[in-house]
Amino acid sequence: MPPGVGPVHFLPIASTAIAAAFSIVLYRHWKRAPGARYLFWWMAGVVMFGVGTATEATTTLAGWSEPVFRAWYVTGALLGGVMLAQGTVYLLLDRAKADRLTVVVVVYASIAAVFVLSSPLDLSLVEPNRLSGDVLEWSWVRLFSPVLNTYALYFLVGGAAWSAWQYKQRSDRPRGRVVGNALIALGALLPGIGGGFARAGTVEVLYVGEFIGLILIWAGYRMIATDSISKSIHKIQRELAERTPA
Repeated sequence: MPPGVGPVHFLPIASTAIAAAFSIVLYRHWKRAPGARYLFWWMAGVVMFGVGTATEATTTLAGWSEPVFRAWYVTGALLGGVMLAQGTVYLLLDRAKADRLTVVVVVYASIAAVFVLSSPLDLSLVEPNRLSGDVLEWSWVRLFSPVLNTYALYFLVGGAAWSAWQYKQRSDRPRGRVVGNALIALGALLPGIGGGFARAGTVEVLYVGEFIGLILIWAGYRMIATDSISKSIHKIQRELAERTPA
């Protein structure tokens, strides 16, 4: 085992495998309802999540490299959480508003990605088997990600927490939907917390947060998807349930 590498550094390998399997599940769900943009964005978000953890796994196994680092920062710090959040945007808001937010988010993230890909790197700060945004010489580039992460926190974590609360207030209190949304909210929060630690130099917390968070999100999704009895509070899910075979 390389110096400075412990068991936790291998967690991204497992996270990548989980993300790949979860992506296939979401893809099959989306293919049954291709008009459900929220499913498409959730699928795209999990794919991007998996690409990010794959770069972490590659760094652990093969060492640091510039292309892998830049891919890690773009997919992890900029895109993964916000793409998942955009799925929730399409679930909570009407199509026109969600489309406008998509344009804003895509333009903003694209500009941020261009700067990340263009920034010179301070190679003296590189650690052989760990990733850190500290190597970006244009340190101001790192100010882009908190905006996207706050957006993801508001819609992904907040949207799931709000849905859990709304289901809990219903007379039937559908346990699967209450607990499922609560798990999604918690699971989405953990990588965000890990990202904060990563910006402070402790990337290991991010690896743990990603692994546990993705498992919780999938578990929450599973609980909601298998609840065929109670009706969704979201109009688009009700409409899809009425016209889409199980």
